[in-house]
Amino acid sequence: MVKKRKVPTRRCVVTNEMMPKQELIRVVRNKEGEVFVDPTGKKNGRGAYLCKDIAVIDQAEKTNALNKHLNATVDATVFNELRELVAGTTNEK
Repeated sequence: MVKKRKVPTRRCVVTNEMMPKQELIRVVRNKEGEVFVDPTGKKNGRGAYLCKDIAVIDQAEKTNALNKHLNATVDATVFNELRELVAGTTNEK
């Protein structure tokens, strides 16, 4: 009998919805205070997860959800990079 592997789940900081880790985008704040997008999901630092949806990213920027969760100021370039990443993943499907 083959055992089924457990799928890791994470919570989106905007929608509070539990989803498989592969369906979310990770944003990281490292020890130096730099905030950046982590497409691999393996970089060191404090992470926050967002759904791969433009509306969710816009809402996160509007409500400063990432700023609160990461205890850092998130630059607009991070949100632009998130939008490009989401647009790229929707074009691939």
